[in-house]
Amino acid sequence: MILSQKNIKQIKKQQGLIIPDEKIFSLPEKVLQFGTGVLLRGLPDYFIDKANRQNIFNGRIVVVKSTASGGTDAFETQNGLFTLIERGIDNNQKVDEIIINSSISRVVSAKEEWNKVLACASNPSMQIIISNTTEVGIVLVDDDINANPPVSFPGKLLAFLIARYKAFNGSKESGMVIVPTELIVDNAKKLKSIVIELAKKNNVEKTIIDWIENANDFCNSLVDRIVPGKLAQDEQKITEEKLGYTDDLMIMSEWYRLWAIETKSTKTKEILSFAKTDSGVIIADNIDVYRELKLRLLNGTHTFTCGLAFLAGFKTVKEAMEDKIFSSFITQLAMEEIAPSITNDYLSLQNAKEFSQKVLDRFRNPYIEHQWISITMQYSSKMKMRNVPIIFKNYERNGFVSDGLAFGFAAYILFMKSELNEKNEYIGILNSKEYKITDDHADVLNKIWKENNDYKSVVIKVLSTEFLWGANLSTLNGFSEKIIQYLELFLMNGVTATLHQFHSNKISSRS
Repeated sequence: MILSQKNIKQIKKQQGLIIPDEKIFSLPEKVLQFGTGVLLRGLPDYFIDKANRQNIFNGRIVVVKSTASGGTDAFETQNGLFTLIERGIDNNQKVDEIIINSSISRVVSAKEEWNKVLACASNPSMQIIISNTTEVGIVLVDDDINANPPVSFPGKLLAFLIARYKAFNGSKESGMVIVPTELIVDNAKKLKSIVIELAKKNNVEKTIIDWIENANDFCNSLVDRIVPGKLAQDEQKITEEKLGYTDDLMIMSEWYRLWAIETKSTKTKEILSFAKTDSGVIIADNIDVYRELKLRLLNGTHTFTCGLAFLAGFKTVKEAMEDKIFSSFITQLAMEEIAPSITNDYLSLQNAKEFSQKVLDRFRNPYIEHQWISITMQYSSKMKMRNVPIIFKNYERNGFVSDGLAFGFAAYILFMKSELNEKNEYIGILNSKEYKITDDHADVLNKIWKENNDYKSVVIKVLSTEFLWGANLSTLNGFSEKIIQYLELFLMNGVTATLHQFHSNKISSRS
């Protein structure tokens, strides 16, 4: 039996499975969504579906498939229904929930059915536009907005807004709430500026441009949820046998979810009523604090520990978190070193520590296979963007850089020690096995290791290479000395033994 609207009644109720009420299928279409990807289905569509089941938002989604690859067949066969499996850790307890998501009304192809997309502009119930076209989707390109369809996402959005303006004679009430979820800072602000510039390039009437600027609310947003997508083939088969139906659109996500949306508009907050049903949706005048928490405590903790974990022999994050000593190190790093370093008038230590605990729960998720070597990609740039600000804030507060931060930085320097192979790839060596270093600055670190005779000189040179960090880190009192000490121990005793020694010293110093 295939998952579909017709077959819903035949699906047996069982513990942990949420089946939609048939009345949801008659709800009006309120959302136009550009993108069919798993992040959108696992996060915004999750919140909208949850609100519909609680009789709050009461609206469904028209999804626009913008890419050329693949078709809409599975969505048509299943009437937009798909299964979302949530798995993870919540307050140290394993969570496993299965939801048949009924938020999607239909999926239309921009390439084949652009007229249907534009027809949605005439729907008075349509209120919200959501997108996830990846970071390269929000770019300005020469685009003909009268094409069928326009090439770029901003071009498609502009064409839709013009159709909306014409359908409702430019009434202010017909303006849309536009919430991009692409992973760039100020995503809506950037999207709006591109749409306006594209309108001018296409000689759009000034009255329409003014309506786009003033009647539509472009809301910056931040999304945070790991959605690996499809299950492994064997697991998919077992799950389908358990549920009693097949589902070509089944996806899995972690339990944690966050969608922070920035707006000051009371009207927009009312339109985004699905936020009432889940604490994972945050609507605020400013979302910088949530970006800071994610960047420093989730991404920053990953970056401080990825080289260390990999060199200590751990392949995945969950494997490392199962190790008592590594788990203790990363907990200390996040809770006692990073969290206090990022607090300010808007971010309390309590909030930072609460977020840290959620991050640690996510790292412990037994269902997510997150490879450390993948996290080391563009290690240098991540260290600069995510962690150098933490190092400076930590130094300003304490008068020195905390031990865990220095320990993680020392592991970065060791990880980046490389040789150039015949394919012009930078290769590191761990226990006689090669690993590939994917980093735009691998050549710089390679040269530093080659040109300096001892590890002490390497550390000083790395820290003082200002274009890597935007500053001279060797001027921080005691920082280079700590890193030299840890790097010496790594080279003499190995990373795992040094990590154990570091842990023992920390315990003895606190007892």
